[in-house]
Amino acid sequence: MSRLKVVVRSDFIDMVRFAKMIPIRTAMIEKAPNYPLPKSYAVNRTADILHPREQKLRVKEISEHTCDAKSFVLESAENRPLAYFRAGQYLSVNLRIGNAVLTRPYSIASSPSRALQGEYMVTVKRAADGFASGFILDNWEVGTEVSVSAPEGNFYYEPLRDAKTVIGIAGGSGITPFLSLANAINEKTEDAQLILLYGCRNEKEILFKNELDTLAEENDKIKVIYVLSDLKKKKAGFEKGFIDSKLIEKYAPEKFSLFICGPKAMYEFAEGEIKKLGIEKKYVRFELFGAANDAAKIKGFPKDAVGKVFNCTVKVKGDEKTKIPCMAQESVLTALERAGISVPSRCRSGECGFCRTKLISGEVFIPEETDGRRIADAKFGYIHPCSSYPLSDIEIHV
Repeated sequence: MSRLKVVVRSDFIDMVRFAKMIPIRTAMIEKAPNYPLPKSYAVNRTADILHPREQKLRVKEISEHTCDAKSFVLESAENRPLAYFRAGQYLSVNLRIGNAVLTRPYSIASSPSRALQGEYMVTVKRAADGFASGFILDNWEVGTEVSVSAPEGNFYYEPLRDAKTVIGIAGGSGITPFLSLANAINEKTEDAQLILLYGCRNEKEILFKNELDTLAEENDKIKVIYVLSDLKKKKAGFEKGFIDSKLIEKYAPEKFSLFICGPKAMYEFAEGEIKKLGIEKKYVRFELFGAANDAAKIKGFPKDAVGKVFNCTVKVKGDEKTKIPCMAQESVLTALERAGISVPSRCRSGECGFCRTKLISGEVFIPEETDGRRIADAKFGYIHPCSSYPLSDIEIHV
């Protein structure tokens, strides 16, 4: 006859042990010193410095460039430390222009080390239809106080993801995050090699040429190639034409990451050229370029919606509602800003989700390329107003 060994486990012992802990802990609490808890903790103070909800800054210096652009050095207006950042990130600037309230993201052109010295630098170039850029260039002076976000964005070098060599493709003022990266490499806060292809129409439009040339001379990890579309004949130190797959292959090593920052037209051209390279998607990064000013130019936008104006009912808090006009070809965020309704926003490109809003009713057009919503948000009717365009009367809850 065989015998079975049966082990019966019970939670009773654990319950007894737990009961015995109560008087022990009570005694420890009674012996603890009787003084008030600190008003703040070091870890929270550090978090406030690194990730502030808002930074109050003041224009410290202004330098002008030849192509209707200016660089603004910003310092704290409250004598506070500036939030640190990764080379390639941006600041979202809060603006009030007349009755309109809006935000605009601008890449930080200075090196991260300058934040530790109490300075950021951003560069603003006038856009042909630039509402914000024109206002900044015409109104910001030394001493002007501005409100900005903490540094945001994912357009930075990440050793765990990226190849050791970064091929940077810049167009116009899209050079600014690469200037920051080049300085970080030179200062050894980033360990990478940068080969920069900088496209402009002519030499006058090149921003920071002296700074870039100096960095390339000082550090063999930095190489800069200027590509001019209007160049009539070959010229030493310059490439002629556009930044295409053949030009990238000419300067690229066997393995590289591709970072691209510039106007939307350059992105559209670059996408076709990148396919020819056969590079893995994880090695390609586009900086945010903002939503289209005219949705009619976006592939898939309904032609019968062009020119139509709809009503947008905005529920802000409680039962309070405001009704504003919203053109089909402009983003919902643009309509809100024009009406003076202050809403959270950062990237203006559909990616960060900071402007996430509930679509209560109605229909909107969301371009596939800028639909950065989570799957659950798309399923349950949330939109990013910065990249959503009305196709009917809509109601939203901000």
